[in-house]
Amino acid sequence: MPLVQIKLIEGVVSEEKKREMLSKVTEAVLSVEGEAVRPYTLVTIDEVKSGDWAVGGKPLGTDDVKALLAGKGRAA
Repeated sequence: MPLVQIKLIEGVVSEEKKREMLSKVTEAVLSVEGEAVRPYTLVTIDEVKSGDWAVGGKPLGTDDVKALLAGKGRAA
């Protein structure tokens, strides 16, 4: 039974994009394992509270990620 867990910082990804992730990740698993495992393929998204995620020991929050996605580098 394949299980894929996706972790995101809260407030960064829209509900629509999360649904798209769930669908596309499921399809990626099925492309490898085959259609027979569809009923047993689990994909979850867990949102981590802003600031409770660190990269290189430095907390990363929602605003930091949005700045990175906008091409502005890490927010101060």
